[in-house]
Amino acid sequence: MDEIIVVADLGHFKVYGISRNPLESTRIELLKSYDAVAAHGKFGDKMSDAAGRFGANGGKNGMKGYGEPHSIEEENKRRLIKQIAENIGGIIKEGKFKKWHLAASGNINNQIIGNLDPAIKSGLDKNVLSDLTKVHKADLLGYFE
Repeated sequence: MDEIIVVADLGHFKVYGISRNPLESTRIELLKSYDAVAAHGKFGDKMSDAAGRFGANGGKNGMKGYGEPHSIEEENKRRLIKQIAENIGGIIKEGKFKKWHLAASGNINNQIIGNLDPAIKSGLDKNVLSDLTKVHKADLLGYFE
């Protein structure tokens, strides 16, 4: 296996290996897959009874006792993107893949690439700005050929 396909969104990460043999058809197999638990569910459910969730003065007049944490969702997104980039780097270094392909939605694709080491980034062959995490593996190759 000389190349891989990485498909990712904030909640899912999959790596497929591509085996090309002139005497056989191209094979694609799942090498690694995980779901990021931090990306699933409602944000309010993750922040149970945090400061500022309930009003001051017994909840009268809707006043909050503390400021609201506006940047926590963005920070969580940054962490997930950084984790995706680190996983890509680790897999490519471990497998010594010559080239690789990426499919991630446009709103996180550039951020993932921005978090990659330049040596890893140089092996990127094709970059698809689309979320292909739910595409069947048999149909996946069509997006990269």
